[in-house]
Amino acid sequence: MLAIAFGELIQIFRNRLVLVTSFVMPAAVSAFFIYRHEVFTELGSLGYIAAVVVFTIGALGLYTTTVTTLASRRQNLFLKRLRSTAASDSTILTGLVVPAAVIALVQVAVILSVFAAVAGGPATPLLVAVAVLASMVMLLGLALATAGVTNSPEHAQVTTLPVTIGVIVVASWVGISGTGELTYLKRMLPGGAATELLVNAWNGGVSTQLTVILLAHTLAWVVIAVELARKRFRWEPRR
Repeated sequence: MLAIAFGELIQIFRNRLVLVTSFVMPAAVSAFFIYRHEVFTELGSLGYIAAVVVFTIGALGLYTTTVTTLASRRQNLFLKRLRSTAASDSTILTGLVVPAAVIALVQVAVILSVFAAVAGGPATPLLVAVAVLASMVMLLGLALATAGVTNSPEHAQVTTLPVTIGVIVVASWVGISGTGELTYLKRMLPGGAATELLVNAWNGGVSTQLTVILLAHTLAWVVIAVELARKRFRWEPRR
């Protein structure tokens, strides 16, 4: 797994387009939100900014990079060749997605740390970490599922749009308007419960009962994403 992951990490840093669009741009957008945090706080709250940062990096960095990577490796039959080795399917997939996941998590950790230093830290850091990890696992599962219907890296520019735009819009909707209205709908949408959990964990005032409910909704989306990935992912190009 480590050999696969190291090779994939080298490919990421060699591909300038992937490096810029998937990692530099999300970091730049997040930095803008932090720089203008006083303006965005008036729209929502500090927790809202934290949620947007997490889902911007997760959607643009982790999700799109993973879909593009897996589509590319399938197209050039690299996935098929890897399956002829002694490595198991889970080892292969883990090795391919770990570099993007680690980079995204490091980005989130660094940017949220800077944000906390500039604007004030979260009320419950551990709960923020749990929400971030659950969101990233959900996006990884959705990436594997999306890669199953993506024929090429070029096709990924189209197939990734619904989830990419969707989770960022949901994060903004929930972060700005809260869940006072359409509560169940917002929590049922992908990223909705995780956003509410992040906002509450950062701002404070979340009850144990509400935390359990939001974690249950978030973990339900993790299960759905993983199940979609199991059913939709393909190892060889369509003929």
